Amino acid sequence: MVKKIAFIFPGQGAQVVGMGKDLYDNYGEAKKVFDIANNVLGKSITKLCFEGPEEDLKQTINTQPSIVTMSIAALEAFKSQLKITPSFTAGHSLGEYCAMYCSGVMDLETTIKAIQKRAELMSQVKGGTMAAVLNAPAGSIEKALEEASKIGYVDVANYNSPVQVVITGDEDAVSKAGELLLEAGAKRVVPLAVSGAFHSKFLEGASKEFAEFVSGLDLSSASVPVVTNVDGAATISSEDFRSKMPRQICSSVHWTRTIENMIQNGVDTFVEIGPGKVLAGLNKKISSEITTYNIYDKESLETTISALKEQFAGVV
Repeated sequence: MVKKIAFIFPGQGAQVVGMGKDLYDNYGEAKKVFDIANNVLGKSITKLCFEGPEEDLKQTINTQPSIVTMSIAALEAFKSQLKITPSFTAGHSLGEYCAMYCSGVMDLETTIKAIQKRAELMSQVKGGTMAAVLNAPAGSIEKALEEASKIGYVDVANYNSPVQVVITGDEDAVSKAGELLLEAGAKRVVPLAVSGAFHSKFLEGASKEFAEFVSGLDLSSASVPVVTNVDGAATISSEDFRSKMPRQICSSVHWTRTIENMIQNGVDTFVEIGPGKVLAGLNKKISSEITTYNIYDKESLETTISALKEQFAGVV
């Protein structure tokens, strides 16, 4: 069986002060990405990524373009050192924009403009909260949400792995759902430090406004299928992306389904490109049969390239 590889990109929460500096200093391709982002955004994304401060970097308006710029810089550095074409790409929430860039749906300037507009709209949404639920017993999520919805709106934001989901909605309803899930046997319920209830109906207004913006973007059909968050389905058509990009803002992120789809289609190797190792951790929970490499600095890039050359001998 031919080995298949997928490139995946992290989402909000993966940011860390200093990210990308090592790549910027060592790879001209990475530096070029940062320089273009600075120019398009009209602010120093390099300073935000390399120096912070953390308080500024974790604000949605800054986090989203920072992570996307750093991830694409890491991708371009990787591509400059190894010629390998993935069978699929995917990204967690905002990471999907890196996947679309990688698959040729948008050029770099369009990607950065799109993620900046998305960040602006999402940062304006106030109210609501989110919480991560770990190791909830089968069926308990649905029961808890049904009960908690009697006092307010609550839904699932992220299906991250078989043992981790994130719930979102009105503060009282999310809190009540958390209590019910702990009573039902969930291992932990962890409130998240977010500015609002992302991936929920709280963002329907932002989604509609973003749809108007997206209607004017220059999008191409994907050269490599992007497995999208809203449905976990491989997507190629530019018009499908045009409709899915706004929906993604207020829809659940079906990450487990996304990874399982690629595994079912023969992918056994994933490369997480961008800050941190969040997706590699989720992948371990989704399947013990796959390998996930990481690229977030010069050392991890070199280690990953060495491993891939060995694993894909004769292919790359």
